[in-house]
Amino acid sequence: MINYFSKYKFIFYLCNLILIFLYLFPGSILGWFLFNDLSLQPQITPDFIVSTNHLYAYIVLSVIGFLTFRKNNQFNILSIYLIFLSILLEVLQYFVPNRSFEFPDLFGNLAGVIIAIILFYFFKKNENFKN
Repeated sequence: MINYFSKYKFIFYLCNLILIFLYLFPGSILGWFLFNDLSLQPQITPDFIVSTNHLYAYIVLSVIGFLTFRKNNQFNILSIYLIFLSILLEVLQYFVPNRSFEFPDLFGNLAGVIIAIILFYFFKKNENFKN
């Protein structure tokens, strides 16, 4: 399973493109598909302090990215890229019609990336300990 992602990097790139499209589309494409209303955003679970939709999206993207790029130098570069992407996409929503910049969304983005970084840090540490 782990080698599957490293062989097919297009999966990570495709997930990036889908995420960028969903973030920068004026309105909610998922709301349009599910509720036939661009102004409604589907909610997976209730928000707590952070936006859970954003948290889940960035955990999934980060895990796919870390499974795709497993080397140490790639891990560091990918971590910086994901943090930068999470900030940039949220800031760009300020300029997109029918979208808005919100701090809970930004914190959800960053929390998703940080959770994945911590998980993979301990995974790599445990992997090195076994060898």
